[in-house]
Amino acid sequence: MSQHLRVLKEAGLVADEAAGTRRVYRLNPAGVLALRDQLDAFWDRALQGYQEVIEQTAGDEAGKRTVSDE
Repeated sequence: MSQHLRVLKEAGLVADEAAGTRRVYRLNPAGVLALRDQLDAFWDRALQGYQEVIEQTAGDEAGKRTVSDE
């Protein structure tokens, strides 16, 4: 568990503080917001690429139907 928390801390997603003999971890809102921005950008690009492939495929299929109808 401590290794996972260390990775999250290094990534800026959590902050920690000493509380007696324990360490208390909290989400870092700025880090989570930055992660959210990255994920939004990733999915925007992925979905745009998917839409382009679908539109290209639909155009190709429409072209095939036109040629075969003649």
